[in-house]
Amino acid sequence: MNAHTNTTVRMFGALHTFRKERGLEPKTEVSIPPEGRTARELARELGLPIKKIEAVFINHVVYGLDHLIQPGDRVAFVPTGIPGHVRLLLGIYGAGRQSAA
Repeated sequence: MNAHTNTTVRMFGALHTFRKERGLEPKTEVSIPPEGRTARELARELGLPIKKIEAVFINHVVYGLDHLIQPGDRVAFVPTGIPGHVRLLLGIYGAGRQSAA
């Protein structure tokens, strides 16, 4: 029996393009262990460029890359370069500042 639960992960914007250019799907299913994994660890596992990630949505809430992903969460990585007013509206500005600290 598999102790991990599938978690849906999406990549937006430039991260979507990054995956497509490498012949990879911008939406994937991954296994997250019962103890969880940080968004940063998952991004590395997926081969995403950490410096190009502004924030991560987990279950429709924005977080920095140090947030813990639990099995079954819905995850979406958001790239840097999102226009200022959109970043503020979505709460990405604060998450990006947390990740950079």
